[in-house]
Amino acid sequence: MTESTARKTERSEKEQKAHVLTLPLADTRVDREPHSYERWLVTKLMRMAGSPPVRFRLWNGDVIEPEHQEVSFTLHLKDPKALYSLVANPNLAFGDLYAAGRLDIEGDLPDLMETLYRAVHAAREKWPRWLDALWKNHNPRATGIAEAKENIHHHYDLGNEFYQLWLDRAEMQYTCAYYEAPDLTLEQAQLAKLEHVCRKLRLKPGMTVVEAGCGWGGLARYMARNYGVKVHSYNISREQLAYAREESRRQGLDGLITYVEDDYRNIEGQYDAFVSIGMLEHVGKENYPALSELIKRSLKPNGIALLHSIGRNRPMLMNAWIEKRIFPGAYPPSIGEFMEICEHSDFSVLDVENLRLHYAQTLTHWMERFEASQDKVADMYDEHFTRAWRLYLAGSIAAFRAGSLQLFQVVFTHGGNNQLPQNRGDLYTFPAAPEEA
Repeated sequence: MTESTARKTERSEKEQKAHVLTLPLADTRVDREPHSYERWLVTKLMRMAGSPPVRFRLWNGDVIEPEHQEVSFTLHLKDPKALYSLVANPNLAFGDLYAAGRLDIEGDLPDLMETLYRAVHAAREKWPRWLDALWKNHNPRATGIAEAKENIHHHYDLGNEFYQLWLDRAEMQYTCAYYEAPDLTLEQAQLAKLEHVCRKLRLKPGMTVVEAGCGWGGLARYMARNYGVKVHSYNISREQLAYAREESRRQGLDGLITYVEDDYRNIEGQYDAFVSIGMLEHVGKENYPALSELIKRSLKPNGIALLHSIGRNRPMLMNAWIEKRIFPGAYPPSIGEFMEICEHSDFSVLDVENLRLHYAQTLTHWMERFEASQDKVADMYDEHFTRAWRLYLAGSIAAFRAGSLQLFQVVFTHGGNNQLPQNRGDLYTFPAAPEEA
């Protein structure tokens, strides 16, 4: 194999792993002055976005300042086509342009994104219908069994070593942590989340638990190790399951945990508890009735279920760039849509907790570790991929801070189950977080 062929092979393997995100950064050299109507477009774009405290630096170095306010951030557009793309559909183009190096940011990225989210949210009520239609996010991709496997492969099978760079080192949790004290480390907060979930499920030794979407298997290991329960965990990500099975063997938990490579829709049997952490976002609203019926037949008469999911204050589509480039098929439900799952099968809702700010803090810890490892990420994939994931993490921090996204934990049971505690005191008898992790 020649050196050139070897480089091409290495490149194709990276592209296969990182999908559409491993692309060369664009050549942004432009040798002309901006037209007067292009300057007007920038001014109009900012007005439509709610006039946030942002200046634009154009491809020739010219600066366009916002009117009557102090500026906190600068957006640098590297070429005229970047401007036209941004005006045509900022929901998709902002992410693509930043990832490609055709748009750069001066200022703190999460703070900028939060500022933009808040400004656009306030301005949107005044948009003309044609603009709302032009900038509308598209419907998520299908989430049938075949499509779900491809959607999950797109995001979760990027490689375990990639996620190990910035997730917690305790149990590899890629979901919201629980900061019962604000100064917890990421590891402590993730273990506190697992403990918090176990307490809500009222687990006891000898119980059986089924888990839909197990990630890298950390919750299953925690339940088996600390509560002595038997767990069946379903997942369709081979990369995650390989890690989960190896860790289970290493910790001597094989007798208590069965990791099943299969879609959650194929769960069989009855269990004392049903739990799903961070999978509902990928189910698709059209599949909620079937999920509800699955939980109903999977739960024993006195069983308890817990669903943990990103959500919304009201029904809203996922950002176009996130859905297309990062999380295909994703749809975070509003709390009303969430409740449809419970209503469909006559479940009694026992507890609803919103951990929105906990997720903002989790993501902040993730981004700090990601930034510290960005050179390694670029070596694994390329600079385009690294910039895309930096924006994804920063935008997610901003969305939870601004209230665009919520994090719901909902606990429920069969409508006729009377074997329930009278209060929640047992959830807080002692701290959920370990002193060290």
